[in-house]
Amino acid sequence: MKRNTTARLQSADSQTKRFGIEMLTPTMIILIIMTAYPLIFTLIYSFTDYNYLKGTDKASFILFKNYIKLFKNDYFRQAVLNTIKFTVLAVILEMGLGLLVAVFINSLKRGQKIMRTLLLLPYLLPAVTVALSWRMMLSSNYGIINQFLESLGLPWYNWFLDTKTAFGAILLIDVWQNTPFVFLLLFASLQSVPEGQYEAARIDGAGAFQQFWYVTIPNIKNSLALCALLRTIDTFRLFEKVNVLTGGGPAGTTSTITQYLYNYGIKSLDFGFGSAGAIVMTVLVLLLSSVYIKRAIS
Repeated sequence: MKRNTTARLQSADSQTKRFGIEMLTPTMIILIIMTAYPLIFTLIYSFTDYNYLKGTDKASFILFKNYIKLFKNDYFRQAVLNTIKFTVLAVILEMGLGLLVAVFINSLKRGQKIMRTLLLLPYLLPAVTVALSWRMMLSSNYGIINQFLESLGLPWYNWFLDTKTAFGAILLIDVWQNTPFVFLLLFASLQSVPEGQYEAARIDGAGAFQQFWYVTIPNIKNSLALCALLRTIDTFRLFEKVNVLTGGGPAGTTSTITQYLYNYGIKSLDFGFGSAGAIVMTVLVLLLSSVYIKRAIS
C-alpha cells in the first residue's frame, strides 16, 4: 500500500515538473530569440568593420581594433565616466527620496490614494515630453524658473549650455521623473511589513528612527536591492533627455555611452564600432548589477 502511494506521489511530481517545463518552454524560446540572438550577433559584429552602407558581404574581421579605438578615444572615456557618475548619483538620490516618500505616505491615515496618484504622474509621462517641458521651464529666454530667480534679484543661468549646470539640470530632471517608480515599489513592499513587529518595537521602547532602521529596513531590503538594480540598468541607458536637451554638450559634460554610440555608431552607420561600444556598456551594467545581486542573495 505504501509503495503504491509513493509511486503515485512520484508520478504526480514528475507530471507537475513536466507540465512546468512545457509551460516555460515557449517563453524561454521567445526570450532566447529576443535577447540571446541579438546579443550574439552584436558580439560578432563588434569584431568586424561592418558598415551598413558597405553591407555584410564586405565586412571583415578586425579582432579587437574596435575596442582599442574605443578606449583610445577621449570622448568615449569621458562618456563612460559621465554615465557611471550619473548612474551612481541618480540611483542614490532616487532611492533615498523614494524611500522617504514611501514611508511618509504609508504613515498617512487619510489621502493615501490621492497622494499615490499625484506622485506617479511624472513617471507616467514619456521621457521626451518631460525633457521638452523642462527645456521650456529652464529656458534662458522665457523660462519660468529664470524669471522667478530674476524677480528675487538672483542671477539666472543658461542651464543646458553652461558646463557648471548642464549635468546637474539633467540629473534633477531624471530624479524628478523616476523617484515615483522607486516610491511605488517600496510602498508596495511596506504593505507586507507585519504590524506586530512595530508593536513589539514600541513596547521595547524603540523610537521612530529605531523602528525604521531595525524593523522597516530589514523587511524591505530585498525590495531595495531589486529597485536599485532596476534603476541602475535603466539609468545606465540614459539617452532621450541628453539627446533632446544637450546632445552631449556643453564640452562633453553630459555625454553618455548611449549618446556616444548614437553619434558615432548609429548616425554614421558604423555598426561594427557601435556594437563594440554596446558590448562594453553591457559589461559595465553587469558589473554594477552584480553588486546589488550579491547584496540581495546575502
